[in-house]
Amino acid sequence: MTAVLGESVARALCDDWGSTAPRRPRRPTDTPLRELSQWAATLRPEHIPCRVLKLAASQVLSQAASIRAGLQHPLGRRLVAAFGHPMQRDPRTAAGVFAALGSWLNLDDTAYAGHLSNSTVAVPLAFAYTRRLDGLSLLTAVVAANECAARITASATLGPLRGQSAVHTHLAGAVAGRLHCDRAPAALFENAFGLAFAMPNWPLMRAFLASDARLFNTFTPVRTAMDACDAAYAGLRGAPDIVEHEDGFLARFATVPLPQAVAKGLGRRWHTDTLSFKMHPGGPGIDAAVDCAAEIHRELGGLRPEDVAEVVVEASLYTLFAGERAARYVNGPGSPLGALVLDVPYPVATTLLTGEFTVDDFSSPHLDDPARWALARRVRLEHDTEMTRELFLSDAPFGEAVREAGDRAVPWLRGFGGDELVDLLGPLSADDRDFSRAAKATGARVTVRLTDGRTVSRTRLIPVGAAGPETRVRHADLVREKFLSVGGPHEVSDSVDRLHRMRPGALRRWIEAAFLD
Repeated sequence: MTAVLGESVARALCDDWGSTAPRRPRRPTDTPLRELSQWAATLRPEHIPCRVLKLAASQVLSQAASIRAGLQHPLGRRLVAAFGHPMQRDPRTAAGVFAALGSWLNLDDTAYAGHLSNSTVAVPLAFAYTRRLDGLSLLTAVVAANECAARITASATLGPLRGQSAVHTHLAGAVAGRLHCDRAPAALFENAFGLAFAMPNWPLMRAFLASDARLFNTFTPVRTAMDACDAAYAGLRGAPDIVEHEDGFLARFATVPLPQAVAKGLGRRWHTDTLSFKMHPGGPGIDAAVDCAAEIHRELGGLRPEDVAEVVVEASLYTLFAGERAARYVNGPGSPLGALVLDVPYPVATTLLTGEFTVDDFSSPHLDDPARWALARRVRLEHDTEMTRELFLSDAPFGEAVREAGDRAVPWLRGFGGDELVDLLGPLSADDRDFSRAAKATGARVTVRLTDGRTVSRTRLIPVGAAGPETRVRHADLVREKFLSVGGPHEVSDSVDRLHRMRPGALRRWIEAAFLD
């Protein structure tokens, strides 16, 4: 598609929010992966609703902010020393560096299901730049990658790996992102997917939490996906039933396999609609707690640790689960970053003292501040059953998978939260929702009890930037704020709403301005 045609299609799209991709009738011999490959290979801009393209544009800018933040951190600079700057000639290596830089500070965007952007934005950025694609082609590749990665991740959501540890997300996102940029045929998608999932990555939590290996949680699967694409181009074949076969991916990676999620509602049900934009670094539940702490800081002004008797953070089981795993490794300024980004007390204490929480707070001198750690020791977590219920009633990160599984989800729920969780949720069943009103309710309530007897409390059910009605209206403004907060140039943030109209030369200059200042 030429740049001129791309611009005319984009303008037409913004007048027609109801476009859907044509659906190929399913043959009895189709596997979910074959159906997904056919759909992804034939996806074109005119098939995508305008609201979804706009979300993808915000996603690109948001992930650009995450990559910039990674570049600025000392560990990010070491990664670049080892593998080169992401703006390099080889798009395969560039894709891996983009992916790694944007992921490990937990500033990457999420969806139902998975931490998508580390591959679904990183890989199209690298290949659109070197292949000299236009902006609409970039956005279409991002959407194609989102849909493929989210669906395959959703099929294994009720399993032992979740969130950033579900690194198989990036096998799918990287394959789809690259091959859509290449305009590859469906057979190449199918073989590359099959080869990539032949030996899917499984992170060890000890390394994930206690070492710098977290930097590889997306770098490694993206590199694997690039090799799979190269092999598919050379004629190697993958197993088309690798997802659902009794000796395949879901048999090892899912407690409750959901193979039907891979191709459900293609062209009608857009997982990109479920995007949540990360406004603060950190893991599950930190966002809402930090939002609440920032509101309390604005009311109380500058606090000192000695002014505070205790801080109580009430949250869902999901937040408590991640926080408890991280707490084993967090013991002050020397704590490993892999655990620190999942910790709740440190970011809440920092925000109460300073009014904000940024990536700079994960490095010296901020990380060495004794006042922050003194207040962090006064922070404790408590379970809020209603927040857990709202978490599972929302679409992301688990709710839709639990509904899809129905009664089969009960053993997984029992393993996650015991009989209490099963009783709390009651019977759930699949529906035909299209995600246009998706929500991610990872809420928190922060209560500060002061030594002078006062108590201040704030509650937020959907964090700022998370999927929900507020984000659907404000996502463009939110991600501009995020990009500027990490030193991104105004010329990039101010032009993102024209991304779909950029010709190849303009897109290359836009990408260079985002990362080469």
